[in-house]
Amino acid sequence: MHFFSTRIGRIAIIFVGFSLFNSVVYAQRTQKPPLHGRHWMAITGKPLAATAGAQIFQQGGNAVDAACAMLAATCTMWDVLSWGGETQALIYNPKLKKVIAINALGVAPTGATVDFFKAKGYAFPPEYGPLAAVTPGTPGGLCYMLANYGTKSLQEVLKPAMEMAAGYAIDAQTANSIERGKARIKEWPYSKNVFLVHQGEEREAPEPGEIFVQQDLLQTLTKMVEAEQSALQAGKDRKTAIMAAYDRFYRGDIAEEFVRGSKEQGGLITKEDLANWKPIEEEPLHIEYKGIDVYKLQEWTQGPAMLQSLNILKNFDLQAMGYNSANYVHTLYQAMNLAFADRDFYYGDPYFSPKAPMKGLLSDAYAKMRAQTIDSLKNDPYIGPGDPYPFEDSTNPYQSLLNKRAKLINPSANDQLDFVPKHDVTLLEDVAEPYRLAAEVDSLYMDRLLRGTTSVEAADAEGWVVSITPSGGWLPACIAGNTGIGMSQRLQSFVLDSLISPFNVIEPGKRPRVTLTPALALKDNKPFLSFAVQGGDTQDQNLLQFFLNVVEFGMTVQEASEAANINSNQLWLSLGGTKVDDRKPRAGSLLLDSRTPTEVIDKLKTMGYTIQLGERTSGPINAIYFDDKHQTLWGGSSNNGEDYGIGW
Repeated sequence: MHFFSTRIGRIAIIFVGFSLFNSVVYAQRTQKPPLHGRHWMAITGKPLAATAGAQIFQQGGNAVDAACAMLAATCTMWDVLSWGGETQALIYNPKLKKVIAINALGVAPTGATVDFFKAKGYAFPPEYGPLAAVTPGTPGGLCYMLANYGTKSLQEVLKPAMEMAAGYAIDAQTANSIERGKARIKEWPYSKNVFLVHQGEEREAPEPGEIFVQQDLLQTLTKMVEAEQSALQAGKDRKTAIMAAYDRFYRGDIAEEFVRGSKEQGGLITKEDLANWKPIEEEPLHIEYKGIDVYKLQEWTQGPAMLQSLNILKNFDLQAMGYNSANYVHTLYQAMNLAFADRDFYYGDPYFSPKAPMKGLLSDAYAKMRAQTIDSLKNDPYIGPGDPYPFEDSTNPYQSLLNKRAKLINPSANDQLDFVPKHDVTLLEDVAEPYRLAAEVDSLYMDRLLRGTTSVEAADAEGWVVSITPSGGWLPACIAGNTGIGMSQRLQSFVLDSLISPFNVIEPGKRPRVTLTPALALKDNKPFLSFAVQGGDTQDQNLLQFFLNVVEFGMTVQEASEAANINSNQLWLSLGGTKVDDRKPRAGSLLLDSRTPTEVIDKLKTMGYTIQLGERTSGPINAIYFDDKHQTLWGGSSNNGEDYGIGW
């Protein structure tokens, strides 16, 4: 049965505007209108990339085809990710009527050991450069999804990205990010040659609107398409031909040049590392919340933290508290802190030992026990991991580690710092008005806001739904040789000390626990919501609130994608900084929207919170809502960045 009527190959492009939409409980004036579609929806972090998805839909492709085209286009546009990064996806398969998970995260290379990095003086692996890289996952993940669930050829899906690699009008955000990061870019010869197109001039990066050409990347993508087409000409089927392109990337001449270029610049990745890596199709994790089944990726991501948070919040009447009241903010903050404390300690690669106690962590009984520890009157700065093992009938083998670990978290005055995630940096320097938002948001803020990840959302008339949170290889990126491929920086999400997490200690061949976390929700066994966001450790915080905005407060997906969120910094950071003090939790540090009423701020201060304010705190979230009553699609695309959607 088709969820929607037959696809029509024309598009409606959505422009930013102001409109008012009513909802059941809550209404707000949105800065973008919602997207409406009957046949398909394509939403991602860049306008040109959304157009790439629309082109594939126009050509008769399904949502997987369109999502792969958007993924390829965003990788080619650089500043939020690139081709050497990682891809993680949830796909609703209408033929099987189930959600499947794609794990296309790279692994630590040969030689990436605790001793190796500690000998260099690191407490965490580095943020940038060839030593920050896991093996590329995105090319393999794209090929796997397309081969198994798409309908188009790799040549068709990569065509928009290849046209862009041949030259596209670069956007101001990316061009200016290159200019700001040029000192680091100059450390890497291949990056310097690609990005600094005006070497020796005052501005060495491309100018906004200038045609930006990437011949090496174009050649790499061309080689992949050539491998596919050669296989087709030899009589191979579509799937086998696409995987021939995969093989050329991971085992052929592309792999050889990638490894050569990486090693030349001090990297560790070997040909064997590339040849041995492969994407994995998995069963996702899920919980039920008020009749809605919420799906996330396994514990190699932080996704289960949202599921844990929802389980905890089942024990409270959120509607009675009121949207973003002081009590609601406090309850959310405490629930998220409990879930993230478990994330920090227990999550890691499920294909390595030890195995995380996910059955206990996701049980309702464990969540109820955790909920009962919340003090309704004040923040608990000492929140640490719980003990889920009794809830799966076993004994915690790490109790002694947990006892020692508690001493690392010292909620002293030194920890009560104004700390906001990099993508939400806004300083409040006016002592006379400590809660007044700075008048202007500088370019560095925007650069950090958009750094490092994007989201891809697609749905079609047949019922295919795709939610992806790709990342890695963001600017300033180290390019591996003459491939045009930027290397991932995801190795920094490992830890070097089992005291922080015995499940996420670096080993060759192991995947780091990442922040990247797409989401899908089903209602009555049919697609209900598909949603994802960028933003490091804040991703599942923002996605949790988006979901509650829709389910508890009746917002449309556009209202929910723009709505004011909170962020907690009482967690171990997954990115940035190579010292323990750079990553430690900041107890009571709370980001609020600048429009938060004074009385709410004042009450939260009495509850032990240190307040920072942000102008827009919604994500940026991209989402699709499936209107079962009218058999139509609603799209939401945040006003927080460059995110953009097209529907028909």
